[in-house]
Amino acid sequence: MLQETYSAAANPEVFDESDLHILFAGESQTRPDHRVGPKVYDYYLLHFVEEGTGSFQTEYSIYELQPGDGFLIHPNQLVSYASDIKTPWRYRWIAFTGEKVPALLGRAGLTPQHPVIHVQADSRIPKLILSVLQEFRSKKPSSHLHSLGCLHLIMAEAEDAHLKESTLPSGESPVQKIVKQMIYYISSQYAHHVSIEEMCASLGYNRAYLSRIFKKETGLTPVTYLLKLRIDKSRQLLRERPELSIEQIASSVGLNDALYFSRQFRRFHGQSPSEYRRSASG
Repeated sequence: MLQETYSAAANPEVFDESDLHILFAGESQTRPDHRVGPKVYDYYLLHFVEEGTGSFQTEYSIYELQPGDGFLIHPNQLVSYASDIKTPWRYRWIAFTGEKVPALLGRAGLTPQHPVIHVQADSRIPKLILSVLQEFRSKKPSSHLHSLGCLHLIMAEAEDAHLKESTLPSGESPVQKIVKQMIYYISSQYAHHVSIEEMCASLGYNRAYLSRIFKKETGLTPVTYLLKLRIDKSRQLLRERPELSIEQIASSVGLNDALYFSRQFRRFHGQSPSEYRRSASG
C-alpha cells in the first residue's frame, strides 16, 4: 500500500494586496479514497496530478483526472475532489491570489466552467511547483520573485495547451482572427518603429492580402489604423501630460518628426496639437 505523505511551505513574504502573490505550495501522495470538500476557498488553488487517478467536482461538472492533468479551484466556488480507491493521486499544488490572476487565467482558458488543463507527459509544471516549494522552505528574500516567475511559466504552458485544444470561438472566422492578431500587434508596437512588412512576415502572410482583409474588417488600411492609433494616443498625452513638449509627445507615440506629427494631427482633428491642448485644458 502507498505511504501517505504531505509537505507544504508558505511564502515567507506576507501578502499585502499585491497584483499577484503566491500563498503556498506543496505536494502529497494521497491515501486511497482521500476526499476534500465540498468546500469553498478564498484563493486560487492549482493541483497538478503526477500519478494516480481521481475525480474533481465543481458547481458545473465532474472531471475524471489522471497523470498530466491539472485542476484549478476558483475562489468562492463550491468544489470537492477525491483520489481513486485503487490508484490514489500523487499531486503537487500551488495557491495564489491577486488582481492580475484573472488576466493570466483568461489567456490559459482556465475559467470556472473549464477549470482543467491537459499537458504533455514531459510537462515542466510539477518541477516548477516543486521549485516554489523548495524556495519557500529556504526563506530567501528572493523567494517571492522566484515564485512569481514559476507561476508565469506554469501559466505559459497552460496557455500553450489551451491553444492547441481550442477551436475558433463561435462566429469568429479565420480572417477575423488574423485581423485581431494584427490589431494586437499594432496596439502593442505603436510607440516604436513599426514595420507593416515585419508584421506581415511575423503572421506569415503577404502584405497585399493582409491589407485587403484588414480594410474589409475595419474600414482602414493597416497604415491608416496605425497612424490613427498614434494620434489618439497623443491626444491622451496632450490632455494628461502638460509638462511634455509637442516633440516629446510625438516621439512617445512613435512619430519622430514633430512637423509630420502636427500635420497629421490637424488632418484628423482639424486643429494643431497646441490648439487641442489649450482647448482641452480650458
